[in-house]
Amino acid sequence: MLIKRLLDSNVCSMYSIKREINGFVYSFLLIEVVILSLKKSYEYDNYIFHIDVNSAFLSWSAVKKQKEDPEAVDLRTIPSAVGGDVKTRHGIITAKSIPAKKYGITTGEPVVKALQKCPKLVLVQSDFSTYKEYSHAFIEILNKYSPLVQQVSIDEAYIDMTGTEAIYADLVTPDLPFPICVAEKIKNEIRDTLGFTVNVGISDNKLLAKMASDFTKPDRIHTLFPDEIEEKMWPLPIGDLYGCGKATASRLMNLGIRTIGDAANADTVMLSHILGENIGNYIYYSANGFGSTDVSDSYEEAKSYSNEATLSSDITSDNYDKDIVRVLKYLSESVSRRLRRDNVFGRTVTVSVKTSDFKRHSCQMQLDNSIDDAGKLYVYAKELADKMLLGDDGLFIKGESVRLVGVGVSKLDDGSYRQLSLFDDTLFAKDEKTERLNKMADEINLRFGKNTLEKGFH
Repeated sequence: MLIKRLLDSNVCSMYSIKREINGFVYSFLLIEVVILSLKKSYEYDNYIFHIDVNSAFLSWSAVKKQKEDPEAVDLRTIPSAVGGDVKTRHGIITAKSIPAKKYGITTGEPVVKALQKCPKLVLVQSDFSTYKEYSHAFIEILNKYSPLVQQVSIDEAYIDMTGTEAIYADLVTPDLPFPICVAEKIKNEIRDTLGFTVNVGISDNKLLAKMASDFTKPDRIHTLFPDEIEEKMWPLPIGDLYGCGKATASRLMNLGIRTIGDAANADTVMLSHILGENIGNYIYYSANGFGSTDVSDSYEEAKSYSNEATLSSDITSDNYDKDIVRVLKYLSESVSRRLRRDNVFGRTVTVSVKTSDFKRHSCQMQLDNSIDDAGKLYVYAKELADKMLLGDDGLFIKGESVRLVGVGVSKLDDGSYRQLSLFDDTLFAKDEKTERLNKMADEINLRFGKNTLEKGFH
């Protein structure tokens, strides 16, 4: 039976030979089996990796804790999450362990809600100095393998491996063809030297590589080349398509487009009519696997600067005048400090709030001149907050209370397009003086520590 199955499978051939042994002639049936590698080889013009740290913030906190106390429980093996302190209602879940995921805990949900799902959830405070340390070490390893590494966030990056086949020829084995062999070496080096795991997605463009890295986790390598799209990507829910937000996914599902494959085979005119031309075209072409191959070796510049604060107690119409000023001043100074650090200015100011039912509301204004000064930012932010909360149709009129406040600046430029009246020498002198004071304050805070010198507001 085994011989018949082998012959039917076309992986072997059969022939007989005769041998004379001690005067007797014996017939031998020889089966020559051709071992076929289960690993396919790849031949594409481009090879792009997307490397994503598994539960980055939690993993990095776990590694640090293990170094400090080798006997401590590994946070990655228990229900745990990075998300602040429930006593101050500070923030949301920013990372979670795989055991925590089994309780239905999701990234982005409030800490209080996560604790309701899993009362024994272990919460870990954010530790940005540690995150920066491990992120830097992570990128350093990637830079060893290719001159084209594009870091797109603190815990993920693209690597262009195109044209490196000859360089890594010594890594190729029957089970690990190029580029799988290189991905395996990168993944293992990060795990063995830094102590945390990554997923590696591989394709011939960035979109598909990103999609592949989100497949089964952790510590895995996945490919998603064009000839694998129909099998691996099309059956996925439409909401899993990179760049397809919840609102867009909901609208598509209402139209009966429930999978990525449905979108890939939908009528482009219909998609553009329902979603708008830009979004409709993006959904269609992304679902069919079209994506950029341009891997830049520079960190993508920020398109906006913002900061938020979750409040220890809600702001209502009763305490608004007393509490909102302090919060807006703090946020304005924080955003302004980062703008000045990066030598950028912004022309759009946005104030956002989250109400007690966790719904987000925002309001923005366009300025004639771009700004980076905390005092000006505070004035505009206060005006927006007053309008959104105290106006005739404001949230307080509707009985809402506020648990989170945010201030942001966008439409960035280098400040060279700020317009000043030719007759307003006083304004020019005041701006120049403010810039000198800001620079002096930044230098003092940099040398002696954050908030050593704080700005006063009128």
